[in-house]
Amino acid sequence: MHTGESDPRGELVRPFALTRGQAQPIDDLALEAVLVTTGQGHQLAHQSGHHKHRIAQLCAQPHSLAEISAHLRVPLGVANVLVTEMLDEQLLTLHQPSTDDDLPHERIHILERVLEGLRRL
Repeated sequence: MHTGESDPRGELVRPFALTRGQAQPIDDLALEAVLVTTGQGHQLAHQSGHHKHRIAQLCAQPHSLAEISAHLRVPLGVANVLVTEMLDEQLLTLHQPSTDDDLPHERIHILERVLEGLRRL
């Protein structure tokens, strides 16, 4: 049962339409990669479309790629494409997780924060 949705078939077209046909993300961003809106993003994201504007609003506070996908209720690949475009447009900054093997506890902490954020949704 759909509540407030006019046509459930629109869901099938939506990811393709959101990414303007881009099927694969340009960059392979980590799920736990932290994104933050830039000053330019705060000023210009509203001109980039509804979803990019929502991402800019979300990332006023640091959010992971996984959290953005969950908040927007779009597949992770779609969120990745939108975020990659926003990075290219300098609307977001990226803070990739450390790959240093000496800091596994830090990576676990980041993953726990992502999981906690997803559970709150």
